[in-house]
Amino acid sequence: MAIIEDVEVIRKSITAFLDAQEEFKVLASCGSVESFLELSPDEVQPDVILSDIGLPGMNGIEGIKLFKQRFPNAEIIMLTVFQDEEHIFKALCAGATGYLLKSTPLQQIKESIVNITMGEVPMSKAVARKVLEHFKPKKVYGTKEDELTAREKQVLQNMVEGLSYKMIAARLDTSVETVRTQIKSIYKKLHVNSKAEAIRIAMHNKL
Repeated sequence: MAIIEDVEVIRKSITAFLDAQEEFKVLASCGSVESFLELSPDEVQPDVILSDIGLPGMNGIEGIKLFKQRFPNAEIIMLTVFQDEEHIFKALCAGATGYLLKSTPLQQIKESIVNITMGEVPMSKAVARKVLEHFKPKKVYGTKEDELTAREKQVLQNMVEGLSYKMIAARLDTSVETVRTQIKSIYKKLHVNSKAEAIRIAMHNKL
């Protein structure tokens, strides 16, 4: 795991907490995108990158493309004070797989990191609401999204909220296996292979 945060007290607090967890090992803790990218990829290969947006020099959203080039298998979670639509959508469309606010408790940050490795898309509640506000009123996507059934659209909206398969099944009063089948159908119709890609397609096309 790598942590990129320019405020030293916040960076040290998050680093100390996560490094103390059995599930994680913090490989890098840096104050800027540039200082992180200066590290040797032979020594640092994080599976998760937790990055601020408002950083000195290159901002976190600009850094996403470089992170993905250097570490194509890494999951990228933004941890920021920004909760406006512009920052949220730019980050997610650039390739971030999660978006948390800095007000998120450390324990919840830990849970989000665990969940993202299981294919979920962690978002703070305030962020999820913004995504849903953007998502719900829009006309459906021109070609493949038109084919989604009403239930598939409900499943997709729950995916936007970052819910797990089990949570979606409970909310829609159906089985986890049915949810898996519906998500596979959504992926096929949208030509994607993951939750993050499905959500980015939805937001990019202003569904």
